[in-house]
Amino acid sequence: METDCVFCAIAAGEAPAHVVAEADHAIAFLDLNPAADGHTLVVPRRHVSELSHVRAEEGAEMFALAARISGAMRGTLAPAVNLHLADGAEAGQDVLHTHLHVIPRSFGDGVVLRFPLDRDAAALEASAQRLRDLLG
Repeated sequence: METDCVFCAIAAGEAPAHVVAEADHAIAFLDLNPAADGHTLVVPRRHVSELSHVRAEEGAEMFALAARISGAMRGTLAPAVNLHLADGAEAGQDVLHTHLHVIPRSFGDGVVLRFPLDRDAAALEASAQRLRDLLG
């Protein structure tokens, strides 16, 4: 546990949170600054600042909790859900403990996710090849 990490303190039961669901390796709680009613964060219990360091069992439990929560949201809070994970400060990660946002969505809700790049097929293939090379 990182001593100054609020998500570690929540996972350890040492800081208050509105817990939604729990598993051995992950915990889900409401976001204090929600984009929509029910906006939930799913985090690994162990302090992990980067997605690439999340262990397989942690990632599996995070996604399983997100899937359960999203199913509950779609039946009650909204007809759709966004999952969002920012990995690194440059990507907008404000707490350096990996966390997956589960955000209930409806038409006209005012929540905006922008993906501004428009790439042609050649640029997309070059990016795909670069990633394949990095992955080995």
